[in-house]
Amino acid sequence: MGYLLLEGGAEFGGGMSEPDLRAIELAGGPDAPIAILPTAAAPDHNHERAGRNGIRWFRSLGATSVDLVPVIDRPSANDPELAARLRSARFIYLLGGFPRHLGQTLNSSLAWEAALEAYGAGAVIGGSSAGAMVLCEHYYDPYHGKLLEGLNLLHNSCVLPHHNGFGRNWAKPLSAQIPDDTLIGIDEQTGILNDAPGAWTVFGTGKVTLYHAGLTEVHGRGETIRIFQNQSRH
Repeated sequence: MGYLLLEGGAEFGGGMSEPDLRAIELAGGPDAPIAILPTAAAPDHNHERAGRNGIRWFRSLGATSVDLVPVIDRPSANDPELAARLRSARFIYLLGGFPRHLGQTLNSSLAWEAALEAYGAGAVIGGSSAGAMVLCEHYYDPYHGKLLEGLNLLHNSCVLPHHNGFGRNWAKPLSAQIPDDTLIGIDEQTGILNDAPGAWTVFGTGKVTLYHAGLTEVHGRGETIRIFQNQSRH
């Protein structure tokens, strides 16, 4: 099984170099193939610009093989050629944007099955904002005001991105709706990575706030936290 990287937003700011460099290291180093999925940015036609930003960012960190995989809707998510590009990646990165479009486009698609195969073979799957949200069992769609089922790589969990901004406002209502879940509030330019057995490391410039069973914990850079076991849904 591979590794998971969850980031809270502003993913291409300078503060994100630390978690992204660690993910590149776990993926196999600078020459490891990285696949960027711009799916969440497609509804407002921002996927090409966001994808180019992602390519520039990872190349600035020393990555030599960065591929923008244009999965933007259900037909492209079921394109065998695009799925093959994901299957051969060692680090798959989901950009931010519209979480519902991302989750529904990938769910039960050839692209997501290929990503799960790569993950099962040791690849890193990461995402920022919407990209991190859909990896959990549940995610909140702020555009429609609905709690939805995610791709469920992380059981009993729900990410609150941009927690140092609007994300913190979701904590109280979501705690009432999914009381058995751990809510993971991640500040912008901050990420967590499960780079130790059963544990996650906090990277970046901000904080990570956990909400569970009426308790709140706040963790900063370099701290190791324990949240849950990851479970993949095939």
